[in-house]
Amino acid sequence: MITVMIADDQKMVRTGFRMILDAQHDMKVIAEAADGVEAVELARRHRPDVCLLDIRMPRLDGLEAARMLSGPGVADPLRVVMVTTFDMDEYVYAALRAGASGFLLKDAGPALLLEAVRAAAGGEALVSPAITVRLLQHLAAPPTAPAVNPLSERELDVVERVARGRTNAEIAADLFVSVSTVKTHLESVRAKIKLRNRVEIAAWAWENRIVG
Repeated sequence: MITVMIADDQKMVRTGFRMILDAQHDMKVIAEAADGVEAVELARRHRPDVCLLDIRMPRLDGLEAARMLSGPGVADPLRVVMVTTFDMDEYVYAALRAGASGFLLKDAGPALLLEAVRAAAGGEALVSPAITVRLLQHLAAPPTAPAVNPLSERELDVVERVARGRTNAEIAADLFVSVSTVKTHLESVRAKIKLRNRVEIAAWAWENRIVG
């Protein structure tokens, strides 16, 4: 059973998410928070498998809450998925860098919400495919100098597709390899460029112009 905490200052949003998640046989909402301070407190108390955090919340915004729950230096980080109304929110890129395991628009639909929760619970990360390219391309700063690229040609093929929001199954189909081979390449990429998850790989790809 995947346990989930929902943090959003709009009760209607929390209720809608709860109805979708609790209807699944493998998910259960165990806590709701109406602001960032409450979200951090409840997340630390209940230790849910996945925390859904709105970016814009009273008292403490979702970005700072994500840093406190999953950011660099957190001894036992939780898995956080950021949710927002705005696909070009200026805080999103920083939220992903703060350790979030995914980013969704509130209108992404139930299927993508469930996919993001399951991905986060499984140690993967998901960014809404509809906004991945536009968001990261818009927010990623160009490198000041050419970066040393330690990846093989096939690893770069995988990284480019990750940066475009493709799933492991889609990447496997594109490259005519197995899903396990894709996962092996991603593990190698993470080890070589010292990144923690799929979202950071996507951000790295845009920063270093792997995706044109």
